Amino acid sequence: MAISEKVLDNPVWFSLTEVQFNQSINYDNVKFYNPNYAVFGSFINNEDTSLAIEKYAKLVDTFFIVGDKPKLPLHFKEPVKYIGLQMIIYNKIDYPITENIIKLNETHLNDLLALVKLVYPYFFKDKTNKLGRYYGIYKNEKLVAVTGERMQTKNFTEISAVVTHPDYLGKGYAKQLITHTANGIFDDNKTPFLHVDETNLGPINLYKKLGFTTRRKIHYWKINH
Repeated sequence: MAISEKVLDNPVWFSLTEVQFNQSINYDNVKFYNPNYAVFGSFINNEDTSLAIEKYAKLVDTFFIVGDKPKLPLHFKEPVKYIGLQMIIYNKIDYPITENIIKLNETHLNDLLALVKLVYPYFFKDKTNKLGRYYGIYKNEKLVAVTGERMQTKNFTEISAVVTHPDYLGKGYAKQLITHTANGIFDDNKTPFLHVDETNLGPINLYKKLGFTTRRKIHYWKINH
């Protein structure tokens, strides 16, 4: 029987409900990640999100609601909308892995944070790596490429933090890391998915070449107070 993908229509909510509830801050029909792990929230039942947003804003300056447009407190600025593509893959990737890929642990944390924050300063926090497994490629004792896992539901795991140092682009590191990460998710009997800004045409084409297809568009509402 095919597994329902309905949870992916609201991936933050169902990740925080099904698997990552210990990393959740719960305001009834509005849920956020603990900001040490990630700065995403979502809601259900057309909830008036203004009170929850006001509370969460005391913990972190900049964050995102994923999904429908939230209602903000009156004194907040209008949220900035980003449109992402949610992409999914249904079969293991057949791409040659020639590099030495290692599973990153706490001893690699400073290297990981430094590399990822070059590209994703808003999205990656000090404990984001604890949401899943992270893998990397080192060259001359320098971490030059990483990929990991972030949102997780019972049946789906998000691939995230696909980052290559600017000096090491074009060497196939991202393709190898995505292959390794996605196939590991399949080995868990789960299905990999990811999110990418719709303007990021280079990464989108890379994901398509590996076998990902676009499932839907998804909105990110950036909130600064």
